[in-house]
Amino acid sequence: SNWTKIPPPLFRKVVIVLIDALRDDFVFGSKGKQFMPYTTQVVEKGTSYSFIAEAKPPTVTMPRIKALMTGSIPGFIDVIVNLNSPALLDDNLIWQAKTAGKRIIFYGDDTWVKLFPKHFVEYDGTTSFFVSDFTEVDDNVTRHLDRVLKREDWDLLILHYLGLDHIGHMTGPNSPLVGPKLREMDNVLKKIHISLLSKEEASLPNLLVVCGDHGMSETGSHGGSSEGEVRTPLLFISSAFEKRSGIKPKQSQELIKALSTLAVGLGLPISRNSVGNLILPVVGGKTMREQLRFVHLNGFQLSRLLQENTPAYEKDPGYEHFKIAEKSHGNWIKLYLEGNNSEILLNFGKKVLKQYLEALKTLSSSLSKQVAQYDMYSMMVGTVIIMEVLLLLLLSIPKALSSRAEFEVPLSPPLFSLLFYLMCLMLCAVHVIVCTSAESLCYFCSISWLTAVGVMMLISALMCGILSAIAKIFENSRLPLKNPVVSSSSWSEIDVLILMGTIGHVLSLGASSFIEEEHQTWYFLINTLCLALCQELCRNNFLLKECDPQHSTTVKQNFESIREASECKDIDIPAAGNSKLGKATSSAELINGSDKWISLASPWIILICCRLLRSLNQTGVQWAHRPDFGHWLTSSEHKSELSFLAAVSLLMIFFLVQRRCSLVSKIAMALGLLGVYSYRAAIGNVIFPWQHDSKDISKGITEARFVYVFVLGIVFTGTKDLLKSQVISADSSVKDTGLWDVYSGLVLLAALLFRPHNLPVLVFCLLIQTMMTKYIWRPLKFDAAQITIMHYWFGQAFFYFQGNSNGIATVDVSAGFVGLESYVEIPAIFLTAFATYAGPLLWAIHLLCYLSSEVSRNSSAVGHGCFCYALMRSIPVAIYIILVTGLRYHLFIWSVFSPKLLYEGVHVFITAAICLFFTAMDQNHSHRV
Repeated sequence: SNWTKIPPPLFRKVVIVLIDALRDDFVFGSKGKQFMPYTTQVVEKGTSYSFIAEAKPPTVTMPRIKALMTGSIPGFIDVIVNLNSPALLDDNLIWQAKTAGKRIIFYGDDTWVKLFPKHFVEYDGTTSFFVSDFTEVDDNVTRHLDRVLKREDWDLLILHYLGLDHIGHMTGPNSPLVGPKLREMDNVLKKIHISLLSKEEASLPNLLVVCGDHGMSETGSHGGSSEGEVRTPLLFISSAFEKRSGIKPKQSQELIKALSTLAVGLGLPISRNSVGNLILPVVGGKTMREQLRFVHLNGFQLSRLLQENTPAYEKDPGYEHFKIAEKSHGNWIKLYLEGNNSEILLNFGKKVLKQYLEALKTLSSSLSKQVAQYDMYSMMVGTVIIMEVLLLLLLSIPKALSSRAEFEVPLSPPLFSLLFYLMCLMLCAVHVIVCTSAESLCYFCSISWLTAVGVMMLISALMCGILSAIAKIFENSRLPLKNPVVSSSSWSEIDVLILMGTIGHVLSLGASSFIEEEHQTWYFLINTLCLALCQELCRNNFLLKECDPQHSTTVKQNFESIREASECKDIDIPAAGNSKLGKATSSAELINGSDKWISLASPWIILICCRLLRSLNQTGVQWAHRPDFGHWLTSSEHKSELSFLAAVSLLMIFFLVQRRCSLVSKIAMALGLLGVYSYRAAIGNVIFPWQHDSKDISKGITEARFVYVFVLGIVFTGTKDLLKSQVISADSSVKDTGLWDVYSGLVLLAALLFRPHNLPVLVFCLLIQTMMTKYIWRPLKFDAAQITIMHYWFGQAFFYFQGNSNGIATVDVSAGFVGLESYVEIPAIFLTAFATYAGPLLWAIHLLCYLSSEVSRNSSAVGHGCFCYALMRSIPVAIYIILVTGLRYHLFIWSVFSPKLLYEGVHVFITAAICLFFTAMDQNHSHRV
């Protein structure tokens, strides 16, 4: 009769100890036995239940806390919200506990304080993002323990320890710092457990819950879905449980199940949106009637959630099972009330319990599948705008890559056309219909009407622009051409490779395995490009020499005709004398002696460099666990080898960068690189030759700031030269020096932020750029479009050479805190983004340096480069957005496709900034529309 009432609590006081990034093998593996002896003893011989809990990706802190407290599956957008968590408005355990009059105390990660403001009677938050702090962040939690454990004025105590996570981010899971930290955590757990046991009353026992929010990958990061990141221990320790011996942890339970178990333990209602089911062994010591009541409460909550979310809920197998179990439960109660205490009643009870557990399992899985509700209308509006912009870019290719380099969007005529107003009216009508009939919440309907109308006008204007551009193309095609159409022979092998490579890469984005292993695609493309360049160099040095003057003139005549029709072609064509076909005599004269052989060897040297870089960092998913040279270098026994490599790399960086810098920048660069080594020595990554041990480890704040001064100094010197060249005199040499200074400043910043074992990536980046400029691009006289695409390809490959992947776990968060004493949001985000995208960024800035030095040969080179770079970034992004929308119900949508979309989004922002810089540096742009 009283089944709707909440049962009384099973435990008097509950302590939740959440150890950030606690992997299952840190407790249940060899590390647990070695460094956590007390916990291991409690797990194997004490009164406890232990499980391996599986966290759903994205495995970052805020979504995991949300999942633990609400029992629901967090959305992927929480990865971004993780940086600045808003208050949690969903029904959750903390709110239920506060409403029931429970007194909650919290110490640890301040994400909890942001999620649950005004819920704690006492709290002390520590920032979770300052990853270079391993000790203070945990001491701030432990210092309150002795005082709180003596007091009686609390019911729920939550402790969130961050030190282990920070050690993982900075030095990885195999670091020598992990052991002492686990021992520290073991002592904390021992202190709490002994205190709880000493204060127990006869009526109600106390409960200690130990868990991690997520694990950590082999590199020490998290966010993805690898086994190390999703598996974490979940321990329930209480004198209420039976003592057992030699128990192995029970196999995987989902972490969201902890919520319903905690709610029952505290005598609270299960959160409304929880999709987890009860972990039965925890309440297994209770009578059969109580156990059935607990599982019925859980089933009732899940079936109600199903009714709210599914119109045809009655046909759901989980709901049907639950109703059958409920009927059996009623029959069992009748027998029980009749006073039947025989074996039959017990067996019947076990059968009913089994039926309930089956029903809970089915209900939980069908609810988990329904979690993804997509705001299709807003997604469609965004996709339409993106596709319109891409179409405009594609239609502008002939004009943008002509010798005048015009990128014209005819906006004024469409704005006064009848079609524009008709489209606006039609789109506004559609908007009204969709927003008034939409049952679920829609983002685009929730914005102000003024903004919505502005978006409709933008869509209409872009559509009219596209139509007028198509009309112009048709008009031009009707005009008679002065010369016959160019034959397909005007496409070189390089052009065909570039086109096929771009199309192939875009198509590969539709497969999850190709996204997980995208680095393989880029490595393959740049290797193929090197072989094609080798063939081009051989032809240039050996075959074209034999051309007679007569042949040369025919080539020139051919080229004149190609030049006329170049409006229709994808790439700009420089002056005939400089062209690939008309360079018979000029190239042969240019390259002679030793230079010729270096030129022929350069593609092979680049291939060797790329092969060495591949073995430095294993990335992707399938082979990420394989040992690589980077792991070997970062292990503690190879510190002297790493120090030697870092020192040689910094010397090489100076040698490769200084050649075109001004004198002031050269001195600043040398001191800056010395500062980089001092910083790495201060934080204990490398050692000086006279250093025998690295006991005096600091955060290296002074050394890092010393380097920042030189970075800002070099960039400022370069910016001053650029402004001088733009405003005062149009001197190209001043501009070239200025651009190179900005570039070398960014190289110095990258050297500071890269981990020491990654410094060779920077060296090879500079080496390949130097070789290609001197021995490939200049002798072969490629045009701006081809050079831009080559830079883009190498930039993408270097993104993966750094050790990045399309999973969130490979983002090196520690780079955001170099030289910072506390967490400052904007510098931390900027430094992390720069360190992640350093490869593409450095290649893009090098492209600008190269093209601006080529302006004397082709005045519109910078404009062409900017357009091609924007186009190369737009095509994959636009197509990927359509693919990802189509694959939104794919099994790997959250673990593979969504992280890739996040990477693409950030990359688009960076590309937009690069294109703005290009436009500012293009002295030719003032003559254009």
